[in-house]
Amino acid sequence: MTDAVLEKLLTERTQFIARLTELVACPSVSTDPAYADGMAAARRWLIARLAALGFQGAQEIAAGGHPAVTAHWHGAGPDAPVLLIYGHYDVQPPDPIDDWASPPFELTARNGRLFARGVSDDKGPFLLAVETLGAFLAVEGKLPVNVTLLLEGEEECGSATLGALLSRHSALLAADAVLSADGARWRADLPTMTVGTRGNTSMEITLRSAAKDLHSGRYGGVAPNALHAMARLIATLHDANGQVAIDGFWAGASAPSSEQHAELARIPFDVAQHDESIGIAATNLAPADFLERLWLRPTLDVNGMWGGYTGAGGKTVIPALAHAKLSMRLVPGQDPQQAREAVARHLRAHCPKGVELSINSARDGTYAYSVPASHPLLLAAESALQRTTGQKPLRVRMGATLPLTDIARNIAGIDTIMFSFATADEDFHAPNENWRESSIAEGFAAWVALMRELSGVTRAALSPA
Repeated sequence: MTDAVLEKLLTERTQFIARLTELVACPSVSTDPAYADGMAAARRWLIARLAALGFQGAQEIAAGGHPAVTAHWHGAGPDAPVLLIYGHYDVQPPDPIDDWASPPFELTARNGRLFARGVSDDKGPFLLAVETLGAFLAVEGKLPVNVTLLLEGEEECGSATLGALLSRHSALLAADAVLSADGARWRADLPTMTVGTRGNTSMEITLRSAAKDLHSGRYGGVAPNALHAMARLIATLHDANGQVAIDGFWAGASAPSSEQHAELARIPFDVAQHDESIGIAATNLAPADFLERLWLRPTLDVNGMWGGYTGAGGKTVIPALAHAKLSMRLVPGQDPQQAREAVARHLRAHCPKGVELSINSARDGTYAYSVPASHPLLLAAESALQRTTGQKPLRVRMGATLPLTDIARNIAGIDTIMFSFATADEDFHAPNENWRESSIAEGFAAWVALMRELSGVTRAALSPA
């Protein structure tokens, strides 16, 4: 038996790609003020499209940072649940531009994939959700549930004002649960539901070794070099096995249990194939050990380190300043502030003599998140995936962070279920970000199935016991 809504979506696949082309052409980079026009262009495009699809109240809302876009359809009645459908229209910077095989803001099809900045994270996945809901309104004149759309403009720079946004616009954004089109599925070949994410926090550090850069011939051997000092300091963060070597960093967290390890061992995963796919030396880890490190253990990474002269050719200076950006992925039980303070104490204790250390923490951070195992929306999403794939999805965790999950639980008291059709291997945040064309049909089918699963569900039934 065919589904008229799904048939409409699949028939209009070409139009969907054309709309996605227009949306990714808006260079909506949130972290760089130089892209303010691109951010505004994306908001204008979204507001026009949401209004054309039949949503009401399409508008910008803000709480001191980049505005979000919202709209709603609440025609399912007071007994039907309200779902906050989430996505984000902001994207990562395209740099380094020269590493792209095609222009980053021009959608380009190659070998069954669509390439552009933001196509996978998160414009393609959230547009699937938006267009599916629009197709229900076009074909049936209604949705099975009440829906409020929230398309954030700051996810790629830490969702700095999302909490304030949810508080300031609490009546407008009130909902019974969040259904996120962001979050990325783990693998394209294995149906999964992501039920947990790691937390995140970050800092930037600077070392000063002199009042100004110095000539390496006139001062070499007598003046300290900020970059040398930074290299020594960074080297103290991990032990010889690459494990975080900082007292207090694990505070509040527990080592993975034997039961958790056994659950990981039941998940089919080819470690050697994974290592080869990203071009790293063989880790030689057992699958359960690999997944434990990826999902259940915290990390500390250097995301950038610079100083001195980095342009073409040479410039023989002793740099007076060295900088590094650090980020931490955190597991349940860890407090972002405590983890950050532990790192700061370590840096101060191990700072080489002769240099001055300064530490800047731009944001508070996000706690790790876990979906309640029996959440009705999680069960409905799993059922929808099973109907469309023929397989019962596995529950997995994600090593990355979705700030919304922690913020929505703390501010609005509601949980987030991730229902994304991006995939972890699509190079988001890197050059040549891409999205599988097959995800379009798969995503449409799953979103339609999920809406069908929710048909007739009452607000009381959706609330966790």
